[in-house]
Amino acid sequence: MHHRLRAHDVPKRNNPDRRLQAEALRSAKGTEQPSLLILGCRGIPAAHGGFETFAERLALFLVARGWRVGVYCQREVATVGRRISVETWRGIDLIQVEVASGGPKATLDFDAWSVVDAARRGGVCLVLGYNGAVFLPYLRLRGRKVVTNMDGIEWRRPKWSWPVRAWFWVNEWIAAWTSHRLIADHPRIADHLATRRPRRAIATIAYGGDPVSSADPAPLEALGLTPDRYLVSIARIEPDNNILTLVEAFSRRRRERHLVVLGHFIPGNRYHAAVRAAASDEVIFPGAIYEPATVQSLRCHARAYLHGHTVGGTNPSLVEALWSGNAVVAHDNPFNRHTAGEDQIYFSDGPSCERAIEAVLSDDALVARARCAAHIRAAQEFSWDSILHAYERECLALTGRKASSGLVQQAAGL
Repeated sequence: MHHRLRAHDVPKRNNPDRRLQAEALRSAKGTEQPSLLILGCRGIPAAHGGFETFAERLALFLVARGWRVGVYCQREVATVGRRISVETWRGIDLIQVEVASGGPKATLDFDAWSVVDAARRGGVCLVLGYNGAVFLPYLRLRGRKVVTNMDGIEWRRPKWSWPVRAWFWVNEWIAAWTSHRLIADHPRIADHLATRRPRRAIATIAYGGDPVSSADPAPLEALGLTPDRYLVSIARIEPDNNILTLVEAFSRRRRERHLVVLGHFIPGNRYHAAVRAAASDEVIFPGAIYEPATVQSLRCHARAYLHGHTVGGTNPSLVEALWSGNAVVAHDNPFNRHTAGEDQIYFSDGPSCERAIEAVLSDDALVARARCAAHIRAAQEFSWDSILHAYERECLALTGRKASSGLVQQAAGL
């Protein structure tokens, strides 16, 4: 246990050893346990998406290395009883925030109360996404260190109305200038952020994944699938994800294979209706599946993974496909090419998408090469270990520390 200096231990102004005592005080403070608060995701244990998975991985990693970590978790209730409460899960403080609303308003309420509470606590604040960045200046006014993962360029997505795009655009600027450090998960995102802040304020850290060498094929039986005889898409059903293009290209003729399209369909949504209308009877729509074993099985045993995303940085679903050793058919843009590498198969429109699908269904050698390249690319660029260490270095730098095993052990009192 280190000794923490108290106010009456510090010499008075006329003491000739004042400088040495002040240095001792700073040294003693430097051994305090480092602390991190994670804001901006729905909470952990992860059940929703990429940010939640990342928050869980980072929190568990840092707790094991001697950090104190709190993760803000959104809890929607009919009536707010206790606005803020704290539970402990695997050494992590789960800071539950009750909100009595739904939809976008619930998210804004959650972001606002998270910021208010975080301002009262110590530690670096890691904010995931900038959609609620309008509240971040309050953290700066309260003297908190803020690092923001800027995610994708949300205001460019065509699904949003112009007022919503304007909201995202303003919040992007607020986050860029409120945060001490900006994290880009892709070099093209870093290039974009450099139009808002100097590059010295930006770090590029990708998204990670875990190797998948095998998976139980049992979940396939319920869907009537056979390993290596289907393609899979796992994405939100949105125009900028090219789901309609993928379904139309696959459905133009009989394939004697299946296309599985995971995602939530909303009754009355015109784009969703168009996707369903374009599908042949060889397309399966199982809905949104979040059960990890089922998703892993669908990835691992697929002939290829289809990825139509056009906006964003390093996409978590694409990274997970690479770690699963999938051959990838992806929309041809700088985001996807940098992530998946040059050895995958790309399309730019409907006809080229159909050609790509025909190639992966008929060319065993092409698929074998793409699968091998996927494993290599994942191991080289998207290892959780290197990514989590990079986040630790960024957060420690905001506290004036450098990452080292000795420092972390000392901070933990080991």
